[in-house]
Amino acid sequence: MSSVGLLAQELPPIQNFTSEDYNAENQNWSISQGDDKYIYVANSLGLLEYNGANWQLYESPNKTVLRSVEPVDNRVYSGGYMEFGFWKRNRLGVLEYTSLSQKLDIDLVEDEQFWDIIAQENWVLFQSLNRIYIVNTSDLSVKIIDSETELSKMTVSDGVFYFQKKGIGLFKIINGKAVLVSEDSILKSNTIVNTFQHDDTFLIQTQEKGFFVLDDKRLKQWDIPANPTLLTTNVFSSLKLKDDSFVLGTISNGIIFMTSQGEINYALNQNNGLLNNTVLSIDQDIDQNLWLGLDNGISFIDVTSPYRIYNDDSGRLGTIYASLVIQNTLYLGTNQGVFYRKRDTDEEFKFMEGTKGQVWALANIDNKLFCGHNKGTMIIEQNTVVNTIDEANGTWDFKPIPNRSHMILQGNFNGLNVLEKVENNWVYRNKIEGIDISSRFFEFANGKLYVNHELKGLYELQVDETYKTVEHINRIENIYKGVGSNIVNYNGDLIYVSSEGVYKQNQNREFKKDTSFSNLFKPFKTLTTLMRINGEPEVLWRYANDNIAFISHGAMSKMPNMKLFPISNSIKNVVAGFGNVTKISANEYLLGRYNGYLLINDDIIPPKKEFEILINNLEVHEIDQPKKRLDPTEAATFNNKTNNISFDYSFPNYGEIIPNKYQFQLLGLSDNWSDWSEQSSNTFENLPFGTYTFNVRGKSGNTLTNNIASYTFTIKRPLLLSNLAITLYLLSVIILLLIIHYYYRRYYRNQQRKVIEKSKRELELKELENAQELMGLRNEQLQQDIENKNRELAISTMSLIKKNEFLNSIKEELKSAEATKSLNSVIKIIDKNLNNTDDWKFFEEAFNNADKDFLKKVKAKHASLTPNDLKLCAYLRLNLSSKEIAPLLNISPKSVEVKRYRLRKKMDLPHESSLTNYILEI
Repeated sequence: MSSVGLLAQELPPIQNFTSEDYNAENQNWSISQGDDKYIYVANSLGLLEYNGANWQLYESPNKTVLRSVEPVDNRVYSGGYMEFGFWKRNRLGVLEYTSLSQKLDIDLVEDEQFWDIIAQENWVLFQSLNRIYIVNTSDLSVKIIDSETELSKMTVSDGVFYFQKKGIGLFKIINGKAVLVSEDSILKSNTIVNTFQHDDTFLIQTQEKGFFVLDDKRLKQWDIPANPTLLTTNVFSSLKLKDDSFVLGTISNGIIFMTSQGEINYALNQNNGLLNNTVLSIDQDIDQNLWLGLDNGISFIDVTSPYRIYNDDSGRLGTIYASLVIQNTLYLGTNQGVFYRKRDTDEEFKFMEGTKGQVWALANIDNKLFCGHNKGTMIIEQNTVVNTIDEANGTWDFKPIPNRSHMILQGNFNGLNVLEKVENNWVYRNKIEGIDISSRFFEFANGKLYVNHELKGLYELQVDETYKTVEHINRIENIYKGVGSNIVNYNGDLIYVSSEGVYKQNQNREFKKDTSFSNLFKPFKTLTTLMRINGEPEVLWRYANDNIAFISHGAMSKMPNMKLFPISNSIKNVVAGFGNVTKISANEYLLGRYNGYLLINDDIIPPKKEFEILINNLEVHEIDQPKKRLDPTEAATFNNKTNNISFDYSFPNYGEIIPNKYQFQLLGLSDNWSDWSEQSSNTFENLPFGTYTFNVRGKSGNTLTNNIASYTFTIKRPLLLSNLAITLYLLSVIILLLIIHYYYRRYYRNQQRKVIEKSKRELELKELENAQELMGLRNEQLQQDIENKNRELAISTMSLIKKNEFLNSIKEELKSAEATKSLNSVIKIIDKNLNNTDDWKFFEEAFNNADKDFLKKVKAKHASLTPNDLKLCAYLRLNLSSKEIAPLLNISPKSVEVKRYRLRKKMDLPHESSLTNYILEI
């Protein structure tokens, strides 16, 4: 087997699944793909289902090992220990098992196990080591082929079923009966693994003796180059691929790929990619890729991929920073040095002595290999370092100087240096003075030299004719500098690249943003620096999101064309800014990685794939409650507390080099789509009530799924927000508004009434104040009138007093004169005037005006008073003295005193009381 133990293979991408990945037992006895493109595996614990995103285990019905599986239409037939039947998906998307062996009421052989299942038209054949059961799926009729010896694996070729009775020979099934095909001694003593109709030849493959050709019942060895290997290899499983090549699964040596002409192409085993060397089952899926059921795990081999991978799992090579092919020898520059080997051989990479350390660049100049190294520049011939130029450390890159074939410009850590060819040897010439920055990127253009430093910027240099001194240096402004910037002479244009876009130099030597390049990369969020492909200067490359982008100019114009190669981040895994791509053949490109390299074959067109995404699983639950699985094809309505919903979704596309990605939106919550993610499930928690539509779509590389999977659901309003509750709320609000309206009206009426009453009170108060004011004015007027009356009364009283005093004085004078008759008449006239009642009436009227009702009050209190008594009271009311009263009464003051005394008596006044005060108080 040593001839297939290749040590330096560039292999198709392999994805491995361990028992921890699929959560079942190690051994996988049978593997097959269904019409739904799902992968089904007969595992020692049960049936495994893989949808491209998740593994699902269905335990075997009798909790024993499952040996065989065969998907047919919407059924998945399986066979195991003392049991065979089929699985069918229910409306929830879950596979449910139906036992045919029990349904058909078949008496099985003790400890019978079913190792193989083959379906054709309406017939399904279940094969154990003892029997073959032929089941008609239309009427469930059964035919049984018994064997007196152990049966080997059943096969089918050109629609004919073959099986081996060990020790007897090869048989085929005709009309439900076993018909002998060959009883050759080789077939009696060797286990048959498979049979093939290959071109016009019927091949029989044995477990240990290789292939035989059956021709007219004669058996002979198939004469092929692979025989030396096959005769020492124990084959357990095999498959003829759609391209007529063969895949052989071995017991202890992995899998062997053999061409249709019988030449071994390559082998895969535990040393170079597989999980295990025992291959129990093989299947080719609809995309022509391979699935292996192993004794320990499952492997997927992406044989149709344009990629091939060389893995340096030992770490011997290190990270690859540069590569180059010269005369069919592949050279790798790594952080460990230079390694090389002949292409298309199985030899290991050899280390080139004297190159230990970091390599930055490899270039084929003057038919010599130039190596840019941390130590300087190494010149290699015939895989040997013939010269090390160490005057300038850290060589980034090399470029021939225009019009000077004997001179090379190299960029170093310390700036720019010149190498010169002297007597057919390349030697160090000089450092260019005036530029001391690290010069990883530099270009010649328009008679100038341009140097880019990612952090310091882009410089335009005018170098003297001898390339010894910088005559003029100009830092280019108004362009973005930073990590990822680069200067490239591409298709006759000088292009500056940064994370802000692509700038092209115009005729005025100004850098302006180039719309054609910038628009080309506008759809991508993540971009690395744009770099030249080593070995193909007219093609540029960069990482663009999950792609390697190759950029070339059009055949008829300078407009750039872009070709994308989808690739996962796990495959890229290079040091940021130091990705490198080299064209190593007419159609192959090598991408350096940290643990090997990736080959891209530009001529291989992968099979066109169409994807349909499905929602596989839908579960809802309340908080802290068990999840309930639902039918993802039927819309549903959930109560308000069941507002946590989980979706599992996928589309059946396989392989890790181009990952499946998903994007979703939940209409009703947001109209925005999520970012693309490899996560194939999502949970929404505590959703508010409402109607939602969940949409999900997928993509593999740059190919979108044909459909958008959708699910619409409604979360009910809470009881307090139900339609009935809202109706009650509305009624309550209306009633409340009416009540509020009523009370507001009542309140405003009361307020209005209070305002009116207040206004009335204020008006009444105002009227009262006005009345009081008027009354005050009247009182003042009355008071004034009283005062006037009092003055009149006083004046009239004083007038009467003066008059009576005057008359009394005249009278007295007349009395003292000699009496005569005429004089007596005068005295009588005077007496008449003194006792004139008119004076009293006048006084009484004036007195009543001044002191109204006084006389009535006195009369009312003292009814016995005479008019003369009342006159005395009136005079006393005026606070007149006895002397002043006497003339008014025409009596003497003494008589007045007597009258006063009599009046006191009539009024029954005590002795100590003042008569005047009493009268004044009435």
